[in-house]
Amino acid sequence: MCAPNGARKTREDHPRLPITPAELADCAQSILEAGASIMHVHVRDEHQGHSLDVDRYRAAIAAIRASVDHRLIVQVTTEACGIYTTDQQMEMVRELRPEAVSLALAELCPDRQAESMAAEFYGWLRDERIMVQHILYSADELRRFSDLRKKGVITDNKPFVLFVLGRYATDLTGRPEDLDSFVAAAPSDLSWAVCCFGRTESDAARRAAAAGGHARVGFENNLLLPDGDRAPDNAALVRLAGGAARRQGRPVATADEVRSMFGAQPK
Repeated sequence: MCAPNGARKTREDHPRLPITPAELADCAQSILEAGASIMHVHVRDEHQGHSLDVDRYRAAIAAIRASVDHRLIVQVTTEACGIYTTDQQMEMVRELRPEAVSLALAELCPDRQAESMAAEFYGWLRDERIMVQHILYSADELRRFSDLRKKGVITDNKPFVLFVLGRYATDLTGRPEDLDSFVAAAPSDLSWAVCCFGRTESDAARRAAAAGGHARVGFENNLLLPDGDRAPDNAALVRLAGGAARRQGRPVATADEVRSMFGAQPK
């Protein structure tokens, strides 16, 4: 998976950060050629600010589809970024009906009081066959995720989670060795990927491949090559992760192979 822009960085951070639908379409072609199967997409407003606007998402998805058809899964974000409420996050997804979506457990189901509403939304996503990735920031969150599955709040047939190493609020550089605590707490039926802040991203992707997991790379979390030089584009980071996986005997999946794994439908 490639996350090419995120909610916070702008072209001042990197001139090749894709913002507009046309730029996202060009990026989609380059990361597809580099080996990506999923594109994690954020859209921005006219000032490059974070947005969950449905029409902006439709424009971005249309441009990406015109560029690469369905050879990439387009995953939209529900990230609140301190701007959107849980109701607004869910409303966007219900209106857009994307092929795939990422949901932070801490935002969509922050406490026991939110569980009933979250269960209804998670059930709707399952019935709509929208591919969900649940974002988790610690092994404790993973254990809570497992508890919510046992309680029937989360009923994914094939749950897929993202382990995040490093955070905006604390250390921007993730520690790849922290992946071990997630893996130790993960049940055997869970599919997972890792993303990692900073130049340690490639090491985290390599560790994930060795441990049977998957990886998300890209400018959302990291602009640097392992040697500390600035990456020329998102495709360079995808090639690094894919190469590391192949050297460990882990083939890189196509979008249709991912759809088959998770029962997703092209949209």
